[in-house]
Amino acid sequence: MIIFRYLARNVLSSTFGVAAVLMLVVVSSRFVKYLADAAVGKLDASVLFAIIGFRLPGFFELVLPLAFFLSILLAYGQLYVNSEMTVLEACGISQKKIARYTLAIAVLIALIVASLSLYLSPAGYTRVEELFNAQKLRGEVESLTPGKFYSLRADKGVTYAEDISVEGVMSDVFLAQSVDGESASGLVVVVAQNGFSRKSAQTGESYLVLADGQRIQGNPGEADFQITWFEEFGQRLDPVRLSESGDIDGIPSAQLLSSDNPQYQATLQWRLSLPVMVLVVALMAVPLSKTNPRQGRFITIFPAVLLYVIYLLSLNAARGTIEDQRPFSQWSMVAVHLVFLAIALVLQAYAGGWRPMAKKPALNTGGGL
Repeated sequence: MIIFRYLARNVLSSTFGVAAVLMLVVVSSRFVKYLADAAVGKLDASVLFAIIGFRLPGFFELVLPLAFFLSILLAYGQLYVNSEMTVLEACGISQKKIARYTLAIAVLIALIVASLSLYLSPAGYTRVEELFNAQKLRGEVESLTPGKFYSLRADKGVTYAEDISVEGVMSDVFLAQSVDGESASGLVVVVAQNGFSRKSAQTGESYLVLADGQRIQGNPGEADFQITWFEEFGQRLDPVRLSESGDIDGIPSAQLLSSDNPQYQATLQWRLSLPVMVLVVALMAVPLSKTNPRQGRFITIFPAVLLYVIYLLSLNAARGTIEDQRPFSQWSMVAVHLVFLAIALVLQAYAGGWRPMAKKPALNTGGGL
């Protein structure tokens, strides 16, 4: 048990250290995307951290298997470099026993990944979708920030407000929009003292209502233009469209299990594949971590990561075959796991000293010269 606790402490400490670094990279890249949406008014800045928080289980379920795989390579590789593995083997701790110890640690990581992929991640996706749906209900006026120009109506126009009160009333409003129709074409510029949003009781559509201003229509560079003074002017607004839309990732696993939909079945198998993947990569990492002390512990990182990437891409391709309902596709993910399990067992046997038997040359037993 002392050896097991020593190996577990090294592997687990490395796992959560590597996972923290990978999570920082993933969360930073996703936060930049959401921050860009908030900068153009598509998202309220106050919900950014809530969205990231609910997405953390989904990020962690993908990061943790890779972090665990790398931690075995780094931790055991360091033990080989320090000749500690040689001492363990001399004391009767065989390669198979190391693999059993590692598999016991992998069961703990697999349970964590299973809880994330089957329960916590779908629940987080559901909460994120609720936040995105709430943002979609916001009109374009509610998305504005005073003192900045914003695009409106599929980038065919821009609007600007010098100030926006707490009640949502804008002052010193500027609106420019291109017009391309049979009756008229050119550029329309509207300048008004005040503006606010109003929702139609009949259709539910949102309108930007401008008060006490003027509307100028014409072609830039030409003297033919039309000026209209108004007390109230209305402009229909399109709802805010976010770049991220809902999918089946937020559906509970129990609901996926009771459905015959191919996409639902593919999603369920993907969620089940992640904890199974942890067990398989643990068996692969043990022999791959074996290195010569003179070479260093990083010599096997690149081929090992390449093998991991091939494994992950194969599972993703198998998920696509299930969604497309190709022949025998229901067993495609199982087949991928079995193939890489066979690779892991071959690597284990090779590290333990097994070599393919070479055909020996026949002995000459004749008596002649």
